[in-house]
Amino acid sequence: MPHTIDEFMTRTVHTIGTKSPLSEAHRIMNEHAIRHLPVLEGGRLVGVVSMRDLHLIETLKGVDPQEVTVDEAMSQDAYTVPPGTALLEVARTMAMHKYGSAVVARDGRVDGIFTTIDALKALEALLASPQAEALSAPRRKKTTPRQLGGPGTRKAPAKKVARAVTKRPTTKRPARKAAPARKRGGR
Repeated sequence: MPHTIDEFMTRTVHTIGTKSPLSEAHRIMNEHAIRHLPVLEGGRLVGVVSMRDLHLIETLKGVDPQEVTVDEAMSQDAYTVPPGTALLEVARTMAMHKYGSAVVARDGRVDGIFTTIDALKALEALLASPQAEALSAPRRKKTTPRQLGGPGTRKAPAKKVARAVTKRPTTKRPARKAAPARKRGGR
């Protein structure tokens, strides 16, 4: 059975309103140690703002984080998936487009968020599962005396390796004149 986004998403999602100042977004992100905030307007998802977005806007000349609102810094085209989406599909899309998060939403209502940190936790959980350990265990080949070079076996002829030889064009350089000897002495 394929894994779904619901198994690994963060269900407790912190959000922010479009008219909140950037300073409020910073406070929430720092307080909860997160880097992505879904942005809501009237309870509906309208975008996402990341720590990177905040830093980018704040580096512009004349920007006051107390005055500028979140809707001026957010990305309106948030990567959104419905609950039950295959984990493989979400991970593939996030990697392909270099998205930092996927908002899990149904009918504009946020159910969860899946970030790169959640993706790493999913990877760890999947690699630590008994099925993954069984697949990753080294397998030994059964060897026969013939493979080991036992009596009655013959060696395979060594393959000749062709080497590409590149020759540099030979051009004569003009001879350099010797520089006049400098006198040592004080000035």
